Amino acid sequence: MQARLGDTIIADADESDLIRIEGNWYFPPASVNWDLLTPSDTPYTCAWKGECQYYDVDGHADNAFAYPDPKPGSIERVGRDFSGYVAFWQDVQVGA
Repeated sequence: MQARLGDTIIADADESDLIRIEGNWYFPPASVNWDLLTPSDTPYTCAWKGECQYYDVDGHADNAFAYPDPKPGSIERVGRDFSGYVAFWQDVQVGA
């Protein structure tokens, strides 16, 4: 699976390495091109996952997000450790 912004590949990993949470594909940190992501100051806290870190993607505001330190119990709820995994939305296309 790939996460793309136009022709630019932001993340690339086998689907079996991704984690699906609430309709979003989360990519393992090692599969992400971190040179294209800039931490955002946008605050958000999920009631069950914890504090979220948003990222601007190649100049597009808040198009990626991750949970660096998920809340206790959230990993068990998901069934896999998703710490630091990155999901994408808005302008980013995710698919095979």
